[in-house]
Amino acid sequence: MVRGMIYALLANLLFGVTYYFSILLRPLSGESMFALRIIVLIPVIFFAVFLFKQQTQFKALFQKLAQQPFLIFVLLLLALNTGIQLWLFLWAANHGQGIPLSVGYLLLPLMAVFFGKVVFKEHFSRLKWLALFFAVIGVFYNIFAGGSISWVTFVAGIGYPAYFTARRYFKINHLPTFVVELILVLPFALYYLTQIDFNAVLAENNNLYIYLCLLGLVSGSAFILFISANNLLPMNILGLLGYIEPLVMLLISLFIGEQLDTKSYLLLGCLLISISLLTLDNFRPNKR
Repeated sequence: MVRGMIYALLANLLFGVTYYFSILLRPLSGESMFALRIIVLIPVIFFAVFLFKQQTQFKALFQKLAQQPFLIFVLLLLALNTGIQLWLFLWAANHGQGIPLSVGYLLLPLMAVFFGKVVFKEHFSRLKWLALFFAVIGVFYNIFAGGSISWVTFVAGIGYPAYFTARRYFKINHLPTFVVELILVLPFALYYLTQIDFNAVLAENNNLYIYLCLLGLVSGSAFILFISANNLLPMNILGLLGYIEPLVMLLISLFIGEQLDTKSYLLLGCLLISISLLTLDNFRPNKR
């Protein structure tokens, strides 16, 4: 349990840091960033498969697809979701959708908790219920204070919880599955790659290739850690720990000069209380 929590914390920290690459990779468009993220992710995840000796999982995955053909459709949906999420994450910051995206990531952990309770019938202690209560208060206050919910919020808030729930439910929750998803998305990435004028981009950003290497390492490590955590933790704990990512994104936003609006103070207070209660619950001795 503790190892899973450490993996989840590190993963969410790295996901939050990945958000800053949408600034570092300018003047690339969101679609170009998406394409290059896929390109740099694939070798990192492939390396991890061999590093952690998961090659046999490829054979097991294809055997499972042959025995249960409907899983091919599931895998295509997973790949579609992966592509959309990887694109949206870097696109939003450059198209004035950073706030709706952040609200979506605040909704995401609640949906993960919901799926864990409904699909996997996970047990909730009193402290977990209390942690969830504070998170709900903070998130829904933030949503209703904003006045509306955009499609970006909906896609970000529902996509990943549904994705990891499906992977766990169908027992294909390992790195080789993620490799196959990336390969399925690769043709779209290659198309957008052909649209990039690298000479023009390098004229404005001569550190581009360094940032791309770092993006592959940071983003790849985040996915590796999160997939590992998803195999070790209940969905409800994994979900509530997901609040680390938007908190890191908030710190990055403040660092690059954005202002924190007043309605966010209640949200931050509620989330800090929620994370503290969850941490206390999982480190209590002699839990029943």
